[in-house]
Amino acid sequence: MIPGDCLYHENHLWVRRDGENEAWVGVTHHAQDSLGEVVYIECAEVGAEIKQGISFGIIESVKVMSDLIAPVSGTVLAVNDAVSADPCSVNRDPYQEAWLLKIKIGDIAELSGLMSAENYGQYVKGS
Repeated sequence: MIPGDCLYHENHLWVRRDGENEAWVGVTHHAQDSLGEVVYIECAEVGAEIKQGISFGIIESVKVMSDLIAPVSGTVLAVNDAVSADPCSVNRDPYQEAWLLKIKIGDIAELSGLMSAENYGQYVKGS
């Protein structure tokens, strides 16, 4: 359940490149499974600058509220409003339907600090 076409941040967010310097960002299956039923999501707005390692929003479940930590820096190009309207979509389809942001990557070199699907799988097993 860990797609090979994504890179993964230690805070359980994924990045899927779209062309040279754009990417989709979302919450991993592991994160949504740990959170339980997601009831609320708030993300940075279009045009906002996000910075790797800094919160760009919040995700709330019936169990807990957590910050969404940016896996890479960049400018928000699009926000998935459907996720705000139906937060449970993160539980159903975290890698396709429930992407959170599309960004223009500010520093491509930051991608080298993210984990491959295989490494993320090992990371999740160890936590």
